[in-house]
Amino acid sequence: MEDWSAYVPDVHFEKIPIRNLVANQDYQRTLSISHVTRTAENFDLLQINPVKVSRRDGINYVFNGQHTIEVIARISGSRDTPVWCMVYDNLEYETEADIFAKQQKYVKALSPYEIFMANIEAGNEMQLTIKSLVESYNLSITGSKTVPNSICAISALEYIYTKYGFHVLDKTLYILVATWEGDPFSLAANMLKAMAKLLVCYENTLHLDLFQQRLSRYSAKEITRVARERRNGSMGFAEALLLYYNKKSRNPLRWNNLYNKGEIDPEESMDDMEITEEVDDEQSQQISFSAMRLPPQTLYANETGDE
Repeated sequence: MEDWSAYVPDVHFEKIPIRNLVANQDYQRTLSISHVTRTAENFDLLQINPVKVSRRDGINYVFNGQHTIEVIARISGSRDTPVWCMVYDNLEYETEADIFAKQQKYVKALSPYEIFMANIEAGNEMQLTIKSLVESYNLSITGSKTVPNSICAISALEYIYTKYGFHVLDKTLYILVATWEGDPFSLAANMLKAMAKLLVCYENTLHLDLFQQRLSRYSAKEITRVARERRNGSMGFAEALLLYYNKKSRNPLRWNNLYNKGEIDPEESMDDMEITEEVDDEQSQQISFSAMRLPPQTLYANETGDE
């Protein structure tokens, strides 16, 4: 019989009450109460992993799973609750610490795309809805920036859907595709978040046909450059989009509205950047471009407004 001991840990599994587990070793990280609270609020029994335990001198030392046992103690209301443990017998303290230090060293984290596709396979509603919406604009969701006509900013899509809802995400995709026809720079995470923020902050005062008419004069790459010069993150993009939308407008949108959610210090308001030169009126026109699905009854294309 072949000896597989070099490849199979010498462990056994036991159900051990939480009160009989110890997690106070010096190498342990500090317990995060906020993490315990968040996990308990979203408790899923099928996501509970066995706790790794070193049984040394008759004491069960936890070296992987201290947050797990605290979550279970909280939701069950008792430290008598047993948890499944993978028990190592007679490890030296230094060996425990070494295992703890290396346990995440060679673990490959899941990418947002891998998580998204797993949610699709699981039939989860949010991801299915987002996928269907993206594909309705003849785009695809991918894990690479190099794929044409695609979005890889999956976390941004989920953020917008969760924070603002389906209709804001729909409008966001609509106007960005209408303006830049699928240019990869226009579908980056910060651009998506910035466009969604503008739609929420300005609601009916930001007219989509005028946005497309004005912003399409500039490349999404140029908008990106200006945004990065102004401020880090999506707020820099929101400022850049608003700057170009207001450019040469007699009735510009107010900058104060952009900061009304308390996301940055009000003292950083950019009111002094408003551009209000008077020019000839621009003619409002409907948005139209090839290979794009129009929303029902061309809801957004028919929005107009005086400058």
